[in-house]
Amino acid sequence: MTAPAYVQRCCAGGCSAAATLRAAREATSRKREDTIEEQWEGDVKVPIEVENDERENAQQNESEQAEATFDQLTPEEEAAMVEAAKRAGAQAAEEDMAKDAEALNQERDELQARLDAATEELEAAKAQAADASDRLMRLQADWENYRRRTAAERLAERERAAEKLVTNLLPVLDDMERASDHASQNAEGDEKVTQFVEGVMAVHAKMLDILSRDGVEVIDPTGEAFDPLVHQAVGRVEDTEAYDETVAQVYQKGYRMGGKVIRSAMVTVTYGGPKRPAPEPEESAE
Repeated sequence: MTAPAYVQRCCAGGCSAAATLRAAREATSRKREDTIEEQWEGDVKVPIEVENDERENAQQNESEQAEATFDQLTPEEEAAMVEAAKRAGAQAAEEDMAKDAEALNQERDELQARLDAATEELEAAKAQAADASDRLMRLQADWENYRRRTAAERLAERERAAEKLVTNLLPVLDDMERASDHASQNAEGDEKVTQFVEGVMAVHAKMLDILSRDGVEVIDPTGEAFDPLVHQAVGRVEDTEAYDETVAQVYQKGYRMGGKVIRSAMVTVTYGGPKRPAPEPEESAE
């Protein structure tokens, strides 16, 4: 309980001026029980520790002297002394409150500093997490692009290897076709030769069937319009009945693999005939 509380209680209970002053002194002395008294030795102030018993005796003597003094005071002087004691008690209480407030402010500042440091660390951690997440996303995108690219490269390499193999087999197919045509033309009526030709053509058909499974298609454009992207013209033949620039004869068949022309067909093209009509536009599906 602070000094003003002691004084107010004593005044409310009808205490004497001496008792009121004594209460204020006791409240003030409680604050200074463990302090160190100072005295002057020459020009130097030296702190001197006072024993508790001596301090209590001195306080008791002061109280007795104060009571004796108050007994000799007039009511006006007694009231003035009471007011002075109240002010002293209030001042002591204000000092205590000021010290408590200062301690609380200091503690608040320390907590605020710790909170600011923690906030900075949190923001730094968030920035590091965001950077790590961004790098992870970029790495995942790079890995996905790499996977797709390598898969496409492997597929293209496999297609090139298959294309190279088919291209190397095409002359064999051409030789089988020429041998069959020559044997058929020069060995008519010979049953053995006919059977041999039939066997060769069966092998030829089987090879084409195997190649077709890998997307190989034969280009045999006899009677079709000449297409310079697919056909290779090696000669011209005059024909007034056929449309101009029509394939008259195929010297060597062409081949297409996976939509790509791996060998153009060698053909002869007609000229001197009527112009080929423009193709009709395809009707749009309703």
